[in-house]
Amino acid sequence: MPPSTSPALHRIVFPGSFDPITYGHLDVIRRGRRLFDELIVAVGRHPGKESLFSPEERVEMAAALVAELVREEPGAAPVKVRSFAGLTVDFARSVGATALLRGVRNLSDLQYEVQQAVTNREVANLETAFVVAGQTFAYTSSSLIKQITAMGKDLTALSAMVPPLVVERLKAKKEGRHPLLERLKADVDPGGEG
Repeated sequence: MPPSTSPALHRIVFPGSFDPITYGHLDVIRRGRRLFDELIVAVGRHPGKESLFSPEERVEMAAALVAELVREEPGAAPVKVRSFAGLTVDFARSVGATALLRGVRNLSDLQYEVQQAVTNREVANLETAFVVAGQTFAYTSSSLIKQITAMGKDLTALSAMVPPLVVERLKAKKEGRHPLLERLKADVDPGGEG
């Protein structure tokens, strides 16, 4: 049988909790679309980890923001948003991915991600592609967003780190006194002074 003349589809998975999705995540997605034929944003469900947003809310926000991104840049690779539970490598194999996409903000991210990449290659024969964060997003993390939400009075400052849709959802969680936000606030301000 002669070798195939059609190029192989290079499908990549960008896994994360996206709790919440940030401009940094969207930057990785935007750049990943330019490098691969198809990108799947994989929203992880971790039963033992408390999240601010439910898996359904995280998928819904990611899908809405990815659709907007795709409309703004129609020529790049298509993007799908899926949720998954279990090991990332198992999900990646189940969708026929050739690699994982990871954003790296700093040296400690790189150190952790390289360890994960080596393990994923050894255990699952799955490569990892790294995209280095731009300076604008180097200090943005979902954890920081949640801390600011828990402690902040005016959440409009978050608009530099997350899209307006996410700011509105964060405001609703804060107004609803979400237990995770209340716990984060108590951890930082045990006396309730701030």
